[in-house]
Amino acid sequence: MKRLRIKHITGFHYDGEVTASYNEARMLPVSADGQLVLFSNLEILPISSHHSYVDYWGTRVSSFEILTPHAELSLTATSLVEVRDRDHPEHRLEWTALADEIETATEYVEQLGQTHRTRPPAEVVDLAREIVATAESPCDAALAVCQAIGARIEYVSGATSVYTTAAEAWEHKKGVCQDITHLALGALRAVGIPARYVSGYLHPQPDAPIGMTIAGESHAWVEWFCGAWKGYDPTNLIDIGDRHVTVGRGRDYGDVAPLRGVYAGPYGSRLFVTVEITRES
Repeated sequence: MKRLRIKHITGFHYDGEVTASYNEARMLPVSADGQLVLFSNLEILPISSHHSYVDYWGTRVSSFEILTPHAELSLTATSLVEVRDRDHPEHRLEWTALADEIETATEYVEQLGQTHRTRPPAEVVDLAREIVATAESPCDAALAVCQAIGARIEYVSGATSVYTTAAEAWEHKKGVCQDITHLALGALRAVGIPARYVSGYLHPQPDAPIGMTIAGESHAWVEWFCGAWKGYDPTNLIDIGDRHVTVGRGRDYGDVAPLRGVYAGPYGSRLFVTVEITRES
C-alpha cells in the first residue's frame, strides 16, 4: 500500500479580460476498489462558489461560474490517497456467455459503442480479430489486444492533441496515453468486448523514496469487461497497481476532461498544467 499526495494545477491564460466563464472540473479522485481518498480539495481562483455532484459515469464534478472580469482562471486540486495493489482474478467466460452477460446491464452495452475519438481504422480491427481468433477467452484476448496496441505506438509527448482521434494516432504510430487508450478501446469494442476510458494519475517511479516530490502528469488507461471489470495500462504495458490513482471513467476522454468550459471575452486562451506527486508512505 502507498499513500500518495497529488497536487494538480491547471487553468487558462486568456488573451485579454474575460467578462464571464462557465466551467466543469473533474480533478478529484473517488474512494473505490483499491483506493481510499483521505483528503481532497479544489481551490478556484478567482474565488467562486461551486456545485459538486457525481456524474452519470461516477466521476466527481465541480461546476462553477465566474461572473467578474478576469484574465486568468486557475484551479488547484490537492488529494491524499491510499492506494493498494488491485486483485486481478481470472474470468474464463466464453464468448457466448460474455455476450449474454453484456445484455444484462446498461453499463456494459454503453461501453460497446464507438465514439468519434475511439473509432478504429480497419488495420486495428483486423489486428484485434486476429488476436481473438487464437485467444482462449475474451479476457485473454482483451489483454493481448491492449499489449499489441501499446507495443505499436511510440509514446511521444506533444505529438498529438486532445482532439486527436484513434485513427490519426495510428496513422503516425505516435501519441500519448490518451491516444493509446482510445486505440485500445476502439479495438476491444470492435470485437465485442465492453471497454471504458479511465482517467487519473500514475506515480512515475515504482520505488520512489518517501517524501520525494516527482513531476507527474494526468494519465489514462483501459478497463474492459469479461465477467468483471479489469484494468490495464497499455501505455506502460503494466497491470493497474498501487501507483495508479483513478479520477474518472467514461466512453472516451471527452467524458473525463479535467477542465472544460466556455467564456465570454476575447478570442484565444492558453492552457497550463502542472502535476506533482509525493509518496508519503
